[in-house]
Amino acid sequence: MNRKRYFYDNNLEMLLKDVVNTLKDYFPNIKIDNVKVVVCRNCKSKALARIYMLPPVWRFVLGLEPMYVIEVIEKNFSLLTQSEKIKVFIHELLHIPKNFSGGLRPHGKYVNSYLVDKLYKEYVKRKACVT
Repeated sequence: MNRKRYFYDNNLEMLLKDVVNTLKDYFPNIKIDNVKVVVCRNCKSKALARIYMLPPVWRFVLGLEPMYVIEVIEKNFSLLTQSEKIKVFIHELLHIPKNFSGGLRPHGKYVNSYLVDKLYKEYVKRKACVT
């Protein structure tokens, strides 16, 4: 039987933290300790990655703050260049509302390729200044 397998990848977690820290003024709402990255192996999805929120009822019962999980689809994500991976993380982070409420923003005004490209260019510019 071919089951989905989830695992953590420290390199992806560090990349996500780097994106958030580099673009901190664009993502001041992100509580990075409450955003986790998991890799899904043997997933049949055509997506590169997906973001999930922990439903409010579960947060209430467990006494937790809002939490998000970015699921990376290994077979698709692993084929991407580093710059494409960064763009995917920017895209997923844009789904998180400004107030870090536990909800998700839909595609459209706040989550679109124009914003992803704009933030990626800013990320590259800031990283070039550091090195």
